[in-house]
Amino acid sequence: MIQPYRTMLMKEFRVTLPLTIKEYQVGQLYSVAEASKRETGGGEGVEILVNEPFDNVPLLGGKINKGQYTKKIYHFQSQFPSLIKMIVPNESLEVHEEAWNAYPYCKTVITNPGYMKENFFVIIESLHFEDAGQQENVHELTDDQLKQREVVRIDIANDPISANDYKENEDPTKFKSEKTGRGPLLGNWIEKYAAEGPIMTAYKLVQGQFLWRGLQTRVENFMFNTHKRLSIKFNRQVFCWMDSWYDLTMEDIRRIEDETKGQLDTQRLESEVRMTAE
Repeated sequence: MIQPYRTMLMKEFRVTLPLTIKEYQVGQLYSVAEASKRETGGGEGVEILVNEPFDNVPLLGGKINKGQYTKKIYHFQSQFPSLIKMIVPNESLEVHEEAWNAYPYCKTVITNPGYMKENFFVIIESLHFEDAGQQENVHELTDDQLKQREVVRIDIANDPISANDYKENEDPTKFKSEKTGRGPLLGNWIEKYAAEGPIMTAYKLVQGQFLWRGLQTRVENFMFNTHKRLSIKFNRQVFCWMDSWYDLTMEDIRRIEDETKGQLDTQRLESEVRMTAE
């Protein structure tokens, strides 16, 4: 497992939603599967290699955890910075993701073993609590790490979103859940749900490094900006897709994940065949 560099960039993203942590567990897993299907095609997309239970793995603070382990390859050449595409072979423009989901704690490691190897990685550690994001050190950082860390609060309703990412049916300021009555999220909605409930926050500690002279700062900034953009987009979807996942059980989620793996493999391979024929 990759060990963090002492000098790497560190940001803690705090994403608050009007959900319980149990609801968010189901909602985020459903949304990961659904988003993966929507983003696969044209020779790009998500390839799921492993999705299986794990046990006896030391994670947060060396504590033994058990949960679900996944390993994926993301084939998204079109989304790499143009500077990287100029100097890295096309076949190496993919990232590998390993994730240990011991909810409410999750750890994700993103690498590029085909080219960058140990010179590039992103480590994301997430903890989930039923609060409005006011805890200051859930990841038990040292004093030096706290000085290095930057806190970024994400408001899924009020933070700006790019025109390319915006969809009216994924707008929390316009969505009202038929099953729960929650929404639309207007004004200072976090204060409202903090008082009335439900409310929860995902505390996502993101550490990353890209060691390449002349490109390091630009690419690292791109990495963190991309994480923020995708986090806003994804969690808007979690909330606005609520009526699709609200009644699902974890058994339903595992079935959906198995079905999704087959669909992703078929979509990606069919796209590759069409592109080769053309």
